[in-house]
Amino acid sequence: MTGKKFEKLVAIMRKLRGENGCPWDKEQTHASLRPYLVEETYEVLEAIDTEDMEDLKQELGDLLLQIIFHAQIAEENHHFNINDVIESIIDKLIRRHPHVFGDAVIKTAAEQTKNWERLKKTEGRASILEGVPKNLSALLRAWRLQSKAAQVGFDWDNISDVWKKVEEEMDELKEAIQKNQPDAVENEFGDLLFSLVNLSRFLSVNPEDALRHTIRKFTQRFQEVEKQLQLQGKSPQTVSLEEMDKIWNQTKKRDGE
Repeated sequence: MTGKKFEKLVAIMRKLRGENGCPWDKEQTHASLRPYLVEETYEVLEAIDTEDMEDLKQELGDLLLQIIFHAQIAEENHHFNINDVIESIIDKLIRRHPHVFGDAVIKTAAEQTKNWERLKKTEGRASILEGVPKNLSALLRAWRLQSKAAQVGFDWDNISDVWKKVEEEMDELKEAIQKNQPDAVENEFGDLLFSLVNLSRFLSVNPEDALRHTIRKFTQRFQEVEKQLQLQGKSPQTVSLEEMDKIWNQTKKRDGE
């Protein structure tokens, strides 16, 4: 059943791109679809964050459509087709799970992570840091790069050392601010963020997820401030910070914080 539905989806995309298909779909290229791929990925993440399974189902479908779309464009240009894409990931999954499809013995997730990176090296990658997309958000990319370096022992010994580094970077940022050195402020601010990402790893917190959660929480609370002010016939532009803070704190209390 799944195979038939998948084939139907591929056929629909082929028709949309065909001679009598949709003008918009026919005009798209790998490059023009980039923003949609990113957008659909983040909509999947939002559905996961809100634990909305119906929304997640829909967004995963939208993301799958992007894969089918790119594969169809590639087929038209005689590069590869969707079957090649599927075969590629099948080969990779089998190759990188020798403890499941072979005789290797791996007992923990940590051991598998190290083995995964070792296998990548045998596939021709020159650096352990290769494979982290440059277009990731800077926060997530920092976390992934640090994690990869840690797998070969390039890491702090314990969390107390990480805290010291955070405090050191904070002091250096304060000094740059006091000296009114804009370039140094930017550099030191980046170093501080990088050290905080290191701290997140030791706390087993994904920094991207944590910040996204905080952004969502801020948005919901600020919109509640706007709503409460509107009920009073007011707006953020016409009240004091103290009045907005009062509503903000009431919202925090209601949320249990």
